[in-house]
Amino acid sequence: MTKLTVTVITHNERSHIAAALESVAWADEIVVIDSHSTDGTSEIARRYATSVEQRDWLGYGGQKNYAADRASNDWILSIDADERVTSELAAEIQAVMRNGPVAPGYLMTRVAHYLGRWVRSTDWYPDYHLRLYDRRAARWSERRVHESVEVDGVAKGGKRLPRLCGELLHYPYRNMSDHLRKIDTYTTLAAQQWQAEGKRATALQAIIYPRLAFFRNYILKAGFRDGQAGLLVSLLNSHYVFLKYAKLLELQREKKKEEGGPSSAPLF
Repeated sequence: MTKLTVTVITHNERSHIAAALESVAWADEIVVIDSHSTDGTSEIARRYATSVEQRDWLGYGGQKNYAADRASNDWILSIDADERVTSELAAEIQAVMRNGPVAPGYLMTRVAHYLGRWVRSTDWYPDYHLRLYDRRAARWSERRVHESVEVDGVAKGGKRLPRLCGELLHYPYRNMSDHLRKIDTYTTLAAQQWQAEGKRATALQAIIYPRLAFFRNYILKAGFRDGQAGLLVSLLNSHYVFLKYAKLLELQREKKKEEGGPSSAPLF
């Protein structure tokens, strides 16, 4: 039987960490890497985890790779503190480990709980993630945000890898204020990532793309079927797109100012 290590990175996740670790208590090993939480997260984690280590924050991908490096086993299941492994998904993972993995990684579907319901529409669903992987053949990307596991010789996203049927439950936001705060944080990181990659934005894109994002989320991906939750997710996903472009425009303006050129960005 192939042994499995579950890895979790944390920072001030007191309200989530116990339930997350309870959902993977069946694993051979649980490794938690905490970034100096001040709310008792690490103390709670020690009740469940094989090891809990403190480490300065160096980015999502870097932190997750470090956690995988600290594991005793080569097969890794990486979850976030605000996620839960269902019993159905746990049984599938255990079967893969028992029978021997036939691929370097496995995809699973994540479903988010928002405004009192499970959202199975918009860009949020189906939300496929590569979380079960062989660290000898895969590593987390070092992107500032929306990091993902990249498998050697497999196209980005790993769409051709096997998919497990069980769902990974996600509780992404405590309330609306938390949602807006995370949007602000992630869009800043996304704009910085775009700038580092040489991507440029125009004012026209900041006008058009958010509207297209709302249409895709609410109409094409049936956000309307999830009532108020679907409407708000569609609106906030659109707002997310707007902020990414607006913040990239701001970065471009600041860079031109530093270089002594005109600070206004072109419309097209």
